[in-house]
Amino acid sequence: MMHMLKKIMGEVSVLFSYPRNLIVLSVRWVLAFGFSTPALLKISNIQGTEAWFAQMAIPFPSFFAYVVSGVETMGIILLLLGLFTRYISILLSCVMLGAILFVHLPHGFSIANNGIELPLYYLLFLLFLATHGAGKYSLDNLIFQDTHHE
Repeated sequence: MMHMLKKIMGEVSVLFSYPRNLIVLSVRWVLAFGFSTPALLKISNIQGTEAWFAQMAIPFPSFFAYVVSGVETMGIILLLLGLFTRYISILLSCVMLGAILFVHLPHGFSIANNGIELPLYYLLFLLFLATHGAGKYSLDNLIFQDTHHE
């Protein structure tokens, strides 16, 4: 009985491994899309972003307005390409931690109240990419032969 159960679980594992790299690709692209509007809003009105950061008591609001806008914009491009995915995911994770602490935490958990729910999901997906890499369908794999996706 135990042998049969192990065999079935082995087959199920193989079956679910096939779409793995398509799922990683989808995660990268969905995250890139999710960052697109906030990044473009920040860049298109950098003075407004500085004022917003100052209003939330973010230290060095002018500096961080440019840093966050730049990291988010680079993140969109690099996530789409799957290039330097682990590094940009770590930087974007820092942005998400800042968003959770400075913007969303006072509103609780629920996304309906602008709480931490959505940035927490982003953070978890970014940490997944930071630890697992960009997957087979990426420039990281093509250039650096990152084989951790097999």
